[in-house]
Amino acid sequence: MRGVLWCNGGSPPGSVVEAVLRGGAPIFGVDGGADKAREYGANVESVLGDLDSVDRSEWEGRMHELPEQSSSDLTKSIEHLVGLGFDEIDVLGIGGGSPDHLLGAWASLAEAPPNCVLRLHHGNRVSHRVSPDSGELVRIVPAGQEFSVFALEACDVSISGAKWQVDREEMGLSTRGLHNQGTGEEVRISADGVLVVIFPVDGYSG
Repeated sequence: MRGVLWCNGGSPPGSVVEAVLRGGAPIFGVDGGADKAREYGANVESVLGDLDSVDRSEWEGRMHELPEQSSSDLTKSIEHLVGLGFDEIDVLGIGGGSPDHLLGAWASLAEAPPNCVLRLHHGNRVSHRVSPDSGELVRIVPAGQEFSVFALEACDVSISGAKWQVDREEMGLSTRGLHNQGTGEEVRISADGVLVVIFPVDGYSG
């Protein structure tokens, strides 16, 4: 079951939003992201988070407070949806803002429960989490098209079908996986830890 989380940052282009919303997956606002989603014209199921950025009177009866403060609203919202049975989550509204918000979104990929597919949509890029539980990520990447792979923890990584390939080589958070390129063939990416793989929107399909 797929769901959409809409955060309180900048949203990607309308064409990306429409592609994510296609199919009618339920939309949940992450705190003030609920207002952003409503401004766009989306139907918000409920508002999640510590609710410090929304007018509670505007969302009476559609709020689910997640007050715990040792993790971000995004992490808590992902955990909440997984607890409801969602196993595929697209995240909108993480663009712009300060660097700590972007790094915080990536940190949520590392913290989130392992048994779900996670995608972050920002600008003209999609960040896709790869983990041992999600299995191998397989995509046909056009020749010369760039994509990047970052390890969010020290782990053994395999990349095949790309211009630069690795076979169970240890990687940590570094620039080693920055700007790899497709060859027009099937690219396969796997690891025994958590990775974030960034594709251009044109080179990515759900």
